[in-house]
Amino acid sequence: MKKQTMNRNWIATAETLSSALPYLQRYDGAIVVIKLGGHAMGSDEAMDSFARDIVLMRQVGVNPVIVHGGGPMINAMLAKLDIQSEFVNGKRVTDKATVEVVEMVLSGLVNKRIVQAINRQGGMGVGLSGKDANLIICDQTNPDLGFVGTPAEMNPTLLHHLFAKDMIPVIAPLGAGREGETFNINGDTAAGAIASSLQADRLLLLTDVAGVKDATGEVVTELRAKDVEAMTKSGVIAGGMIPKTETALDAVRGGVRACTIVDGRVQNAVLLELFTDHGAGSMIRA
Repeated sequence: MKKQTMNRNWIATAETLSSALPYLQRYDGAIVVIKLGGHAMGSDEAMDSFARDIVLMRQVGVNPVIVHGGGPMINAMLAKLDIQSEFVNGKRVTDKATVEVVEMVLSGLVNKRIVQAINRQGGMGVGLSGKDANLIICDQTNPDLGFVGTPAEMNPTLLHHLFAKDMIPVIAPLGAGREGETFNINGDTAAGAIASSLQADRLLLLTDVAGVKDATGEVVTELRAKDVEAMTKSGVIAGGMIPKTETALDAVRGGVRACTIVDGRVQNAVLLELFTDHGAGSMIRA
């Protein structure tokens, strides 16, 4: 009985690999930008699973780029250092002391944890921020928010060099100002700007929800830009989903083929989205 079960498992594995062939061919050489956040960053087990998926993508010819957040880790460090945070319309006011902590946590603690997870799985992860090689030049978003930046100029040449060496860029969402400042950037915004600059095939925004839901609460698996605009205007898309769909719209209008808001709580969500018919979220096209 045990041998029969093992045989069935092997057959199922072979069938899965065989059915994935058209998708493996479709994404050979493609650039896929992934915004990592939420559940996938919450535990070592989830991080290892995510890293294994990313290394597999690189192994079959996909060029993945990871852009990560780290809000909870920043909050914990600010509290530990007794630095008070103020918020304006839900956005953190980032003064000089705060931006130094943000850079320390994002470029140090969080970035290197992801790089190490990828390297443990046999990949070649390289940790960067948007300041490296002037990848992201920022303008100040709003003087009231301090050192919060909006991407203004993108220089992705370094990323293409890394792709050529089979390396996996892991990017902290920080940017350089025109006068040498360091700017904190919203993680989704940074991922969208990087995807557009690379003319990426896909942008995947990992989150802790199933996807974009319609008025009845059902997940919509595929939307056009006009659908998103209509659902936002009617209030169906609301709250924290608005900035994600805005990032998606900016990306697809900027040349990204499609953006998917992916349920990162699903095991192997990235692989499901790219290499199966099933998918794992809501895909938005121009």
